[in-house]
Amino acid sequence: MKLFKSPLKPLLAMTGAMGIAAALHAAPASAAELWQTLPPTPAPAKFDRTGFANVNGIRLYNAEVGKGSPVLLLHGGLANSNYLAKQVDALKAHHLVIAVDTRGHGRSTRDDRPYGYDLMADDVVALLDQLHIKKADVVGWSDGAIQGIDLAIRYPDRVGKIVAFGVNTNTDGLKPDFDKNPVFAAYIKRAAGEYAQLSSTPKEYDAFLAQIGKMWDSQPNWTDAQLKTIKSKVLILDGEHDEGIKLEHNIYMAHTIPGAQLMILPGVSHFAFIQDPKMFNYAITHFLDN
Repeated sequence: MKLFKSPLKPLLAMTGAMGIAAALHAAPASAAELWQTLPPTPAPAKFDRTGFANVNGIRLYNAEVGKGSPVLLLHGGLANSNYLAKQVDALKAHHLVIAVDTRGHGRSTRDDRPYGYDLMADDVVALLDQLHIKKADVVGWSDGAIQGIDLAIRYPDRVGKIVAFGVNTNTDGLKPDFDKNPVFAAYIKRAAGEYAQLSSTPKEYDAFLAQIGKMWDSQPNWTDAQLKTIKSKVLILDGEHDEGIKLEHNIYMAHTIPGAQLMILPGVSHFAFIQDPKMFNYAITHFLDN
């Protein structure tokens, strides 16, 4: 694990568990309440192109804006690409940004196959093929971050740098009953309304939620040996108060993935990208463009 060197003082980047714990204890009190909020879902970003790709038996919504090296934005489970609109705006000046509604999420369709991270990563590779993009960096949140790790393991030639925010690489990394946390429960409720508004199957949210929940219960479960095959530069990024990811799991991943960097953002949670987008965007742009 490497130290993420940054001049931005609020970002906590440490090389060991004791250092992280001490730094978190010293986090500014003024930011402490952000983690207890769920700010509004951002309005959709403005794109140069939007459309659907027919991949693996589904229609995958995707959108592009900007110029430069490609960066793929992958949102979390139950969400849609609107959640990462502020990251689109932060990246588009120097990158070709590709936003995706993953399988069954947002505007994209799904089929009868059980959800799995391998399947969703295959969707992404099929999309990159259609867009004639050989290799892209990835900024992933939660399930999207897991897809980024999946790509690094199974398609190492297709991914560059990976920002893995709120990620777990095995189910032991999750806190028990995280879905009952008030902020996370509010997110699940909000996601139901957004699903009804955006999905082509607006009345099937309960079935969709059950499918995603089953995946969360059993996946991912990568071994140390698999993580050690990763050649991409990886930033393990998380919020100090993440509702679902154990701090010790962040440390484990950063120690196990070769050359990985670890950064803990103070005063925010699993939803840091909308709780404090300025801090979050600084972290991802500094890593990608360093």
